[in-house]
Amino acid sequence: MRIVVLVSGSGTNLQALLDAAGDPVYGVEIAAVGADRGSIEGLARAQRHGIPSFIVRAPEYPTRAAWDEALAEAIAAHDPDLVVCAGFMKILGPTVLSRFRIINTHPALLPSFPGAHGVRDALAHGVKVTGCTAHWVDAGVDTGPIIDQRCVRIEAGDTEESLHERIKVVERDMLVEVVAALGREHASGEPARRR
Repeated sequence: MRIVVLVSGSGTNLQALLDAAGDPVYGVEIAAVGADRGSIEGLARAQRHGIPSFIVRAPEYPTRAAWDEALAEAIAAHDPDLVVCAGFMKILGPTVLSRFRIINTHPALLPSFPGAHGVRDALAHGVKVTGCTAHWVDAGVDTGPIIDQRCVRIEAGDTEESLHERIKVVERDMLVEVVAALGREHASGEPARRR
């Protein structure tokens, strides 16, 4: 299965996928890495692994729709079977959503605490358990059908940073396993579990 991975920052989830894809048994090829900004570690990781990359910056387009079209074309150039948002901090538009199967990870147990501050919101709410979710991407913000979830217990004295670091460890393992499972379904010709 060919995937395009979209990143906006350091690319630690991308690195987990790069490490997994280095084993032929994993059955997933990272065809390209895309970003919405340059000079980020995620792109450097792709370069070090010899993976093609592209940048589509929203401010360089007159409208959000034009950016969405350009992003769709950049993704399509690599003919992916699946697009993986791995810390991609832009909301995808209708053109991208209509053309590709897309998954995302989120650092909370959806549907609780969607949006950009899932870890902070969970702490502020006083929950005892949070975690991470892998889900299909739809037009909403973290509202797509859930594929998998993993729990992380909140410990006394946790800060947003300490909790997020523990969630990231679990999130990386979950993402690698979810992509592997979708790859096996793709190879077998079974329809992916979308709904």
